[in-house]
Amino acid sequence: METILVTGGCGFIGSHVTLELLRKGYNVIVLDSNVNSSHLIIDKVKDVFLSNNQKSYCSLNFIKGDIRDESLLGKIFKEKHFNNSIINGVIHLAGLKSVKDSFQKSSEYWDVNVKGSENLLKIMMENNCNNLVFSSSATVYGEPKSTPIFEDFETFPINPYGKTKLKFEDIIKDNFTKYNQELKAISLRFFNPIGAHYSGILGEIPSTNNGNIFPNILNVALGKLNYLSIFGNNWPTSDGTAVRDFIHIMDVAEGHIAAIEFLQRSKPICMNINLGTGVKTSIMELINTFELVNNVKIPYKFKEKRIGDTPILLAEISLANKILNWKAKKSLFEMCKDGWNFAKINLR
Repeated sequence: METILVTGGCGFIGSHVTLELLRKGYNVIVLDSNVNSSHLIIDKVKDVFLSNNQKSYCSLNFIKGDIRDESLLGKIFKEKHFNNSIINGVIHLAGLKSVKDSFQKSSEYWDVNVKGSENLLKIMMENNCNNLVFSSSATVYGEPKSTPIFEDFETFPINPYGKTKLKFEDIIKDNFTKYNQELKAISLRFFNPIGAHYSGILGEIPSTNNGNIFPNILNVALGKLNYLSIFGNNWPTSDGTAVRDFIHIMDVAEGHIAAIEFLQRSKPICMNINLGTGVKTSIMELINTFELVNNVKIPYKFKEKRIGDTPILLAEISLANKILNWKAKKSLFEMCKDGWNFAKINLR
């Protein structure tokens, strides 16, 4: 039974990835500093998993720590956590992720997202662990000249968060071409993950200072915000609001599993792959769908455009289908339904 290290495994994406790894029969080690998450999510992951897998023999270990801690990382890789098994691969999600905060805390973002990630890669190579799935972001594309966005499009991120993601992609590539010809790495450029696990137990816990649209929709629906702020109503789109490629969190999680499993059977490789649906959804369309599905009214106000936002982000997804045999399955209806189900149970 193989062992996978998931950095940032207590976060929104990380907790769902961890659940899917367990469901697929992997032993999992979660490393998380809990700066933007809680260790309590580990028990919830176990509860969801065991409710559907009573006779499972795979295990989950949690270690609180920071990817910048080289000594801790070395210890994690050298210890045999499950029946003398080594770590077979890493799914790297740990990092700071707010586009808004990245403008005010650019040095901190660089320290965690770049230097911390570089530190992780260094320890991996020292311990002959060559399978790496890196959770990158569609923000690396900046303002693409056309849509949908192919992986070979020019990368020119327009915010510090996106720049940190692109920098580590470059570091992975440099290590592959110059230092470690055995490295097998995929950077997943995912677009806009929303929703929650259908059980209502796992999902995103939004802050009232969240810059992302779906958590703020949930906060308005819960009465924690009086209205939803929509940044810009004169974008060059059909209804004037920005267009995004929203993808269900469970599809994102399954994409990560497909990537790590592909690497385990592949030759050395280094590539970037989009994770999205390829379906355009404007902010107004998202609001209208959420209201219709959940019978909840979302009052909103238009605000000035934010620095670092782009009018349209839409994935071209054929490479993920071809290479990983993966395709998003869940609809916008399910994203809205599952997200609200989680919020009603956990966030009131």
